[in-house]
Amino acid sequence: MAERGAHLTTAAPAEDRPSVFEALAQDSLMSAVKPALLHAVKILATSNPARYGVLWRRFDEIYAILDMLLQHHFLSRTSASFSENFYGLKRVGEDSTRAAHMGLRCRQHWRSLLLLALLPYLHNKLEKILARQRDEDDFSIRLPQSFMQKLYRAFLAAYPFVCMAWDGWVFCQQLLYVFGKTRTHSPLLWLAGVKLSYLTANDIHSLDLKPSGPELSPSQSFREKFQHLVSTAVGGVAVSLSTSLSIGVFFLQFLEWWYSSENQSTVKSLTSLPTPPPPLHLHSQETSHTHIKVCPLCRKVRTNDTALATSGYVFCYKCIYVYVKANHRCPLTGYPSGLQHLIKIYAPDG
Repeated sequence: MAERGAHLTTAAPAEDRPSVFEALAQDSLMSAVKPALLHAVKILATSNPARYGVLWRRFDEIYAILDMLLQHHFLSRTSASFSENFYGLKRVGEDSTRAAHMGLRCRQHWRSLLLLALLPYLHNKLEKILARQRDEDDFSIRLPQSFMQKLYRAFLAAYPFVCMAWDGWVFCQQLLYVFGKTRTHSPLLWLAGVKLSYLTANDIHSLDLKPSGPELSPSQSFREKFQHLVSTAVGGVAVSLSTSLSIGVFFLQFLEWWYSSENQSTVKSLTSLPTPPPPLHLHSQETSHTHIKVCPLCRKVRTNDTALATSGYVFCYKCIYVYVKANHRCPLTGYPSGLQHLIKIYAPDG
């Protein structure tokens, strides 16, 4: 049985297309890097908000710029993205004999760059906007809506179906790739007009011998010198990023696994904190009774009492729901918390 199905996951010896495992592995490489970097930036911002807070607030934009520089460098010099080059692959268009060190053609290069760096950034920002809008809708009163508001809500309702259709397309494309019915495993490669192929021995030799760029000469104009300096600086940043990622990619994947949702039970068992003692009330009995009824967040009398299991404090449901979902910790003790730790309190009198 294994011999009959082996051809589904391996390419034929005469073919230069990678197996489905190699294609999916290079896809998952960059998707594992961003969450790990995000966690590292979160630790820095928590330890020193004044210095590193801007990295946390503008992480998406900073990551998108660095990702674009990195992918532009590799597409120009190796005809592949960083993750594809890491696995010894390259992108080829209609002219499959084109050497990797020559880079992609202009149209294929910019299509690939936009789909690799800009499209994930826009998708991530759209997901955050929609999540924030859903949270606001949970606690808002529905008023008469204008045509644009109705159109916007129709888009919110249709967006999950659009995502489902896209995921279905990706699945079908990968299934056809397994059976050899298509040359690309991803719709993004199809939209860019390229396919994946192995680097040849000549490609590897040419990449090793490729010079960094033309030397400056006194006869060049100021514009040409400026372009050369910018290109050299961008190349240096890209080389530094690629070297750092190549060295730390396995460490980043370990961090991504460690903080994944599937591993949270293990993390909680190793990093669980003791339940704090109940607060001491030093005022009179009447003042203490009134103080207990005040929400620590809004400083008003609590409505819809809800306790946070990690710390034992009681808040208004709306206050603590919004805070924990945004900050993932207790506002008073700082203990790591999630929405699953919210416990509604019901009085005996109903």
